[in-house]
Amino acid sequence: MLVSAFAFGGVPEKAVKKAFVETELYISLALLKEYREVPLALEREGKITKLQLKALISGLASIAAQATVVYPRKKLSLCRDPEDNMLLECCLAAKADFLITGDKDLLSLRSLPFQLRILSPRKFIELTRR
Repeated sequence: MLVSAFAFGGVPEKAVKKAFVETELYISLALLKEYREVPLALEREGKITKLQLKALISGLASIAAQATVVYPRKKLSLCRDPEDNMLLECCLAAKADFLITGDKDLLSLRSLPFQLRILSPRKFIELTRR
């Protein structure tokens, strides 16, 4: 969702702005590593422009600067896409209430061994309006 928010805008961007103001943000070392690697890979593959790359790097840096770093101790294997488990591990370590994502593999999860609401950016925006 962060790539969409910072490189393309729209609903994901609105959700990120709301999260900045209304929630605590958490990040793990695995996520920091991904945030360093993904923008350059997307630009190299022609999926984003140089301008979008700058916006993405700037946005990810602002997330990293505001977020609390957590250190997951438990490895999880809950998601169809094994790469997405690092997000769940971060949420578990942070005791997070929400995971905001556009990832269909994460959104399809129905039963977790811990309390976590996985919401699309649109659902998060709707939830926080009340």
